[in-house]
Amino acid sequence: MEHAQFTPLVIHYVLLVIAGWLVIGVAGLASLRRTRVVAHGLFPAGAVFGLLLCGLGLAGVFAGPRQIVLPLGLPDLPFHLRLDGLSAYFLCVLGVVSTGVSAFSAGYFRKGEGTPPGLLCFEYHVCLASMALLLLADDAYCFMVAWETMTVSATFLVMTNHRFADIRRAAWLYFLISHVGALALLLCFGLLQANTGDYTFANMRAQHLDVFWASVAFVLALFGFGTKAGIVPLHVWLPEAHPAAPSPVSALLSGFVLKAGLYGVLRTVFDLLHVQIAWWGVLMLILGLFSALFGVVFSAIQTDMKRLLAYSSIDNIGLMFVSMGLAILFRAYGMTALAALSLTALLYQIASHAAFKSLLFLGTGSVLHATGERNLGRLGGLIRFMPWTAWAALVGALSSAGLPPLSGFVSEWLLLQSFLFTPGLPDPFLNMVVPLVAALIALVAALAGYTMVKFFGIVFLGQPREAKLSEARDATPWERVGFAWLAAICVLLGLLPVQFVAVLDRVTRMLVDAGIGPAVARNGWLLLAPTSVDRASYMPAVFLLFFLACCALAWLLVRRLYHGRLRRAAPWACGYPFGTARMQDTAEGFGQPIREIFAPLFRIERRLPSPFDSQPIYSVSVTDRAWALIYEPLERLIKRIAALAGLLQTGRIAVYLMHSFLVLIVLLMLVRR
Repeated sequence: MEHAQFTPLVIHYVLLVIAGWLVIGVAGLASLRRTRVVAHGLFPAGAVFGLLLCGLGLAGVFAGPRQIVLPLGLPDLPFHLRLDGLSAYFLCVLGVVSTGVSAFSAGYFRKGEGTPPGLLCFEYHVCLASMALLLLADDAYCFMVAWETMTVSATFLVMTNHRFADIRRAAWLYFLISHVGALALLLCFGLLQANTGDYTFANMRAQHLDVFWASVAFVLALFGFGTKAGIVPLHVWLPEAHPAAPSPVSALLSGFVLKAGLYGVLRTVFDLLHVQIAWWGVLMLILGLFSALFGVVFSAIQTDMKRLLAYSSIDNIGLMFVSMGLAILFRAYGMTALAALSLTALLYQIASHAAFKSLLFLGTGSVLHATGERNLGRLGGLIRFMPWTAWAALVGALSSAGLPPLSGFVSEWLLLQSFLFTPGLPDPFLNMVVPLVAALIALVAALAGYTMVKFFGIVFLGQPREAKLSEARDATPWERVGFAWLAAICVLLGLLPVQFVAVLDRVTRMLVDAGIGPAVARNGWLLLAPTSVDRASYMPAVFLLFFLACCALAWLLVRRLYHGRLRRAAPWACGYPFGTARMQDTAEGFGQPIREIFAPLFRIERRLPSPFDSQPIYSVSVTDRAWALIYEPLERLIKRIAALAGLLQTGRIAVYLMHSFLVLIVLLMLVRR
């Protein structure tokens, strides 16, 4: 092992965590069908390593960049590794997600669920190890090896219940789109090394591409990493893979695999490229805004729990791209302090989304195991039978809706603060358009709250829509550990934003040479003011105390002052005393107004009954227009090209030799010119 400079123990310990996860995976293969050993031994051990990685990542943020070279890989192509503020922060987020998901998985996976538990354990921990290696990679070779390992292992995880054709199709779609993106990344790295033959990131940082080739590299990176992040129109795999995968796998996909795409864009734009151009930021603003609006609208009309959360993830990723687009805009015009503010909002969104979306997917897993249902129309009233799951899902839903004092509110509030400073941009057109983007972001936030009301209300409130729901059993002890860990992260990020911004400040200073940490620290730990108290401020602890005081006052008034004056009675149902679960709002009823308002975004097919039908059936199918507008024409084009290529396959050696001769003649003519 060669040292580029004195290396602290942090990066060595991170490598030990990666090795530990691989050892756990191999132990899973050795215990292929021993469910108890895998569930109660190996997955908890993986959670311990995840917790260790969380602490190491946090320490690495403050440790400064260090590099090492591992004698792995091919001759003259060793693995160059680097731990800096950006990679350390994402390692910390990976540790948070893996701790919660691994602890939950210890109580979730059981016999008879497709892939043997030992093999599933191997695939899961290889995926975790590859993601950690990806964050440490400091050359294109190591990066692509880790990227492909992550893709392949995640594909097998999605295909856990491989007996079903729909699940195999969803895994194949994810695999296919990921590899199309990988081709774009190879081309991007080829441009960044600038014909030097040196594919280390250190060499790429030293290159100074002109504006044209830098822009080409940016577009390739945006496409390649966008396939993994799920940005529209590269999102089509996401709403298919999430419902197909087991819930812990869905939590890992949404909690961190999507963030790998964001990490790649951040690494390329702010680290490997030496310029940031304004139109890059505008493009990311457009893509992010459309993805956010598209995701939240489709989420609002879903009747499947996991598909609803999958489209919600597209919404969240869109908001993150909006934050990054703002940072690029500010950076392009030399407004580094505001670029730091936008990046702080982005990094806060990454950690917040990792916690609350993983929590929500794990909650759906408990509901699915307890009821066998993920259709919202067959659920309801589960808060009576599954209180642990309900309260954990409530924390995730409130955070996803952006309500204080949880983490989701702080991240969206910081994003809106970034928009307040866009009138300072020197471009008058941007000064006119960007405030409209801020208004649409507010609309997206409102619709996200609407969607979370639908999700939690229909699943957990009201009366059970099926008789079998009364037999539902709450989360197991291991599942509750996973709930508690992720819910605690949501609460802590919401209550301690000043302290967390101090951590993020180290990352933003690495990326844009500026941070908002000193401005925030001047006002103390209770008050979050990203620029100055005169412009905007937020006091989460005071808000929480006020909320608790209101609840205590309400309890005091009802229980003490008016005790004995109340009588209990069934709620009045418009004069009808026999209310049933059929009278409750349905998932379709919640989504119908959104479906009518945003109808142009949907591909709607209605089946209308005839007046003479003895058993009339009315049905509505709502699908994604991206399939009809982009992917179906592309499929037809590829089939035509394949058919033309098939004409060359005559099976006669003479014809093949003639083809080779003609190609050789053409190449010689081109070389001669």
